[in-house]
Amino acid sequence: MKISLYSDDSHLTEAPSITAYWADGEGPKPAMIVCPGGGYRHKAKHEGEPVARWLNGIGITAFVLDYRVAPHRHPLPLSDAQRAIRLVRHRAADWGVDPSRICILGFSAGGHLAASAGTMEAPAASGNTDPVERESTRPDLMVLCYPVITFGEGGHEGSRLNLLGPDPSPELRAQLSVENRVSADTPPAFVWHTADDLSVPVQNSLKFVNALASFGIPFELHVFPHGRHGLGLAEEDEHVQQWTRLCAAWLRKNGF
Repeated sequence: MKISLYSDDSHLTEAPSITAYWADGEGPKPAMIVCPGGGYRHKAKHEGEPVARWLNGIGITAFVLDYRVAPHRHPLPLSDAQRAIRLVRHRAADWGVDPSRICILGFSAGGHLAASAGTMEAPAASGNTDPVERESTRPDLMVLCYPVITFGEGGHEGSRLNLLGPDPSPELRAQLSVENRVSADTPPAFVWHTADDLSVPVQNSLKFVNALASFGIPFELHVFPHGRHGLGLAEEDEHVQQWTRLCAAWLRKNGF
């Protein structure tokens, strides 16, 4: 089920949306906003629907986010992620979702987007005529899979170029380096990476969890010694595929 993020998107050259995958069973379900990777240039299909189906299997309703990418630039992808969180919260009763259990999950550049949503909360607009905009954009948890985190040393230049353009100011690069945005209000995170990732160095995840640790934010980090970038569910890698089991246990521990 594909759902537009904005009630009037006729003015948009590319209409962002979420595709819902409903978990079976009675009672309000936890929800996960899924952000596929793709270097802010495209969205990787294997990091969308297959991940949503896995989440359904552990009792979580999933919403795969089709966010705007290049030639669109910051802040549009972040605005789409924040709008998705708001919309799911606003429609929680209609969709059988618990509004207090909304997590965001992202791969690679989608991990940057998920971490940005978790660290750059947009204030709820209490007086807005659009009731969706009155909801909080803060996710309750984050799951970050081989995420792009920094646009400084060790960052992913392709994601930086597509999101910020060819010549961003040092101030903008620092602002969008998510390790700099962690605060005491940042939600807990599950993070995994492979140590020999040649596309997005593992230092990205290490920088982020170090920032979480400095604020006392709970996190779980798994670094697998080998494995290429972009593995998704990693079904072909017997070792790395453990991340789904570990993540499911972490989600349960956190009430999901």
